[in-house]
Amino acid sequence: MSTAEQEARQEKMRHSAAHIMAEAVQSLFPEAKFGIGPAIEDGFYYDFDLPRALVPDDLPKIEARMKEIVAASLPFVREEMDKPEALKLFSSQSYKVELIRELPDDKVSIYRQGSFVDLCRGPHVDSTGEVKAFKLTSIAGAYWRGDEKRPMLQRIYGVAFDTEAELESYLARLEQAAKRDHRKLGKELDLFSLHEEAGPGLVHWHPKGGTVRQLIEDFWREEHRKRGYDIVFTPHISKVDLWKASGHWNFYRDSMYSPMQIDEVEYVVKPMNCIGHILMYKTQLRSYRSLPMRFAELGTVYRYERSGVLHGLARVRGFTQDDAHIFCRPDQIVDEVTQAVELARFMLRTFGFDEYQIMLSTRPEKYAGTLEVWEMATEALCKVLEDLHIEYEIDPGEGVFYGPKIDVKLKDALGRLWQGPTIQVDFNLPQRFDVNYIGDDGAEHQVVMVHRTVLGSMERFMACLVEHYAGAFPVWLSPVQVVAIPIADRHLDYVNQVANQLRGGGMRVQVDERSERMNLKIREAQLNKIPYMLVIGDKEMSSSSVSLRLRNGEDVGVLPIAEFISRAKSVIATKATDKL
Repeated sequence: MSTAEQEARQEKMRHSAAHIMAEAVQSLFPEAKFGIGPAIEDGFYYDFDLPRALVPDDLPKIEARMKEIVAASLPFVREEMDKPEALKLFSSQSYKVELIRELPDDKVSIYRQGSFVDLCRGPHVDSTGEVKAFKLTSIAGAYWRGDEKRPMLQRIYGVAFDTEAELESYLARLEQAAKRDHRKLGKELDLFSLHEEAGPGLVHWHPKGGTVRQLIEDFWREEHRKRGYDIVFTPHISKVDLWKASGHWNFYRDSMYSPMQIDEVEYVVKPMNCIGHILMYKTQLRSYRSLPMRFAELGTVYRYERSGVLHGLARVRGFTQDDAHIFCRPDQIVDEVTQAVELARFMLRTFGFDEYQIMLSTRPEKYAGTLEVWEMATEALCKVLEDLHIEYEIDPGEGVFYGPKIDVKLKDALGRLWQGPTIQVDFNLPQRFDVNYIGDDGAEHQVVMVHRTVLGSMERFMACLVEHYAGAFPVWLSPVQVVAIPIADRHLDYVNQVANQLRGGGMRVQVDERSERMNLKIREAQLNKIPYMLVIGDKEMSSSSVSLRLRNGEDVGVLPIAEFISRAKSVIATKATDKL
């Protein structure tokens, strides 16, 4: 069986599990009204309107009823009926009635298993007995059809696999993922917070999180300057007319915030940085000799996301992109994209991501520009990937409206994929804004824009980093690299001397002056994921040394201070990663 066939069969099985769950819920809550219940990656969900709020203790009861339905091995039977007949059948199910009325065909497809019937186009497995290894995992709220103005339903999530062994392996990974959840660790490690009173999806970076972010950004700027990029800054708001001219207002309106009136002119917060870079390019007449020009910006943008999809740092409403726009001649496209891909790979390796998936996203259904231009841009991206011998998959229709793109999905320590770098070739915006250069023939020619990020958004990348390292950042990124722990108060002066010596060597040091037991201080430093703990007592004072412990529990022993500094500085300078 091919991979595609295997995936299709699993999707059928998981969709069938959703129907089994719906029947189980109906048997426990006869008044239940049903929303939708699709298969998703690794599992399924179903949305319900129920007479009371579900609690975690309800899930084992629903699971038990599902097992009874599975044991009965009821066949899934497909039927077709006329719309009026279907409306009558589902007359007590208001959500199903709404869906039926919107169906374009006169015939409606339903599926039965025993006495349970559901509106569904299928397909399903042959019988309920084919769904064996499953578990209900969580309860969440979900607005009907994702609309905040519609009723809030209760969504039950579940997972389903072919075997119990696969299910147990997945649940073990799920347990690990819960321990690594960046929202949980972000609070425990005091990295960031989100506040409903300030607005959902808007991040407040605490000192420790701000330190990590600054370290990432400083490294980013340094590497970009080495590669011929100029660092720029653009405003957070601009006139709506700019976004109408760019096409964003037509193609991207649902993700943009409503305009604000300033001096009777409409302005909007920017969803992207590209327009500001175009305006800067156009301030002068450019020669072919001055190309390529590379503008890079850590630019904060704002995009509307529904409350139901917001997720810690990974899905927010305001975020900072590590953005850059390269203005080049057509004959420079391949070289510039190649350099962008290689920079992205370098950055990912430095942060400890050695595995990733590459997708080539092609023309979407709604697009700007001509087919000829789209083909040129897509061929250029293909050539780069093939010349670099990079394996990739085609992601049909997932390009942005102005051009195709290379998407890089990072694989974290648990094998999960995160959206990372993206590289796009754009002939459309230069045409819309008349962005040109003077060629060697003395005539004006249109530039090509390469849009690219090499990390993605700072917020999402930070979420990925936290979960990849389970909060134990590499030493060079750790907000506190060393904690110095005096065994008794009489050692405190010497401890502060050591701390100042380390700070003079460029390290981030904290002194734990509390009147607590040494073992408690060590344990708390481990919980705070501090890489190095220096325990200092009489022996260390008399020998100008430190007793070194690591956050993984290893007791390295006594080292001269100079040796510790040398070792630590080497780890920091090489940006060595030490995933735990």
